[in-house]
Amino acid sequence: MDRKLLIDSLQNEDMEKFRDEFLDLHPYDQASFFKELDEETRERIYHYLSPEEMATLFENLEMGDDNYQDVLAEMTPNYAAEMISKMYVDDAVDVLNELEKDQVVSYLTIMDEEAAQEIKELLHYEEYTAGSIMTTDFISISANQTVRSAMYILKNEAPKAETIYYIYVLDDEKRLAGVISLRDLIVNDDDTMISEITNDRIVSVSVGDDQEEVARKIKDYNFLALPVVDFQNHLLGIITVDDVMDVMAEEASDDYSKLAAVSDMDTIDRSPLSAAKKRLPWLIILLYLGMGTASLAARFEATLEKAAILGAFITLIAGMAGNTGTQALAVVVRGIATGDLEKESRLKLILREAGTGLITGTICGILVTITIFIWKGNIFLGILVGISIFCTLIIATLAGAIIPLAMHKFKIDPAVASGPFITTINDIISILIYFSIANLFMNFLPK
Repeated sequence: MDRKLLIDSLQNEDMEKFRDEFLDLHPYDQASFFKELDEETRERIYHYLSPEEMATLFENLEMGDDNYQDVLAEMTPNYAAEMISKMYVDDAVDVLNELEKDQVVSYLTIMDEEAAQEIKELLHYEEYTAGSIMTTDFISISANQTVRSAMYILKNEAPKAETIYYIYVLDDEKRLAGVISLRDLIVNDDDTMISEITNDRIVSVSVGDDQEEVARKIKDYNFLALPVVDFQNHLLGIITVDDVMDVMAEEASDDYSKLAAVSDMDTIDRSPLSAAKKRLPWLIILLYLGMGTASLAARFEATLEKAAILGAFITLIAGMAGNTGTQALAVVVRGIATGDLEKESRLKLILREAGTGLITGTICGILVTITIFIWKGNIFLGILVGISIFCTLIIATLAGAIIPLAMHKFKIDPAVASGPFITTINDIISILIYFSIANLFMNFLPK
């Protein structure tokens, strides 16, 4: 992409040259170039491109909520409404979902009635469900027609369909009866009946299914698209693999942000105040959990006064607890997200993590005992820290596994059992274990 050439043609107001160069670009490259421009330059583009051409660009534009509103505000209302109406329905819904309700109503009122009606049908579905990410731009045919007539329908509807590789077969009640591929139509004779070549082993999703489940199903079956049906098996729409890739990226970003105890990481906050508002609730919770750790340590102040050497190993034990707890948490959260944990029992997982904690605790406990004995010359101090590490790693590993499982059981997103929470909880547990055991060894420790 010759960015300088495009910029020069815009600055020189050479519309013909700009259109020749710009429309030859892939839509993704168009969107990437568009995002780099300032408002004044973008407004010139709206005069150079038709709403339909702009719609192709906008379908590939990834921006935050506020940015979508700002860009649409740069256009005239009629231009923006027509552009949205020319987008694939699911993409149009994605854009409108980022706007205020009064803005949505305004655009729907202006745009073509047929397009507005299609968009309205998808807007009322709950966010993050199959209905909210499906498109109605699919091709369907009847079982009691020939390949010749099906090809005629395909040729007529292909320009506005999101995908033509799957053609869905409906019965007389408009229920999903089967599916055929484009290859099936090409390789069979024109007079072959559709019912003879229909694959009736259909994999579909319900309109209310969670989008993560939809993404998992498309990944498992390696489909390009998946039909969406209602409770009576009427075909409502399809979900294509490109939409699923967006879902997977969105869910991964969401889970990562929760693991870091930060919300809404899919957008970059340019305002320090906005960023602080998102982070403060988590930090305040962690602050008070940390104060709980501090108050617990204060209760063992007398123990520390008797053996000041104990203070040297607090961070070691707390750090090991946090590390092993976070490892177990990552394994469980990933297993829940990918669906792998559905294939094994919760008890089996907990026992496996307990075994892992036992092995890692034993090895680390022995190593630290030997190391401290060589370093400090006191075997009892080494045994104290070794036993503390042993107990802490077992309990921390179990906590990292059980907490997200419990949250998942109660329909709470397990990703909120994030690293900082597990670390802080395990800090409290590890300090309690350490000083409790220390009281038993007090007579054998150096003063």
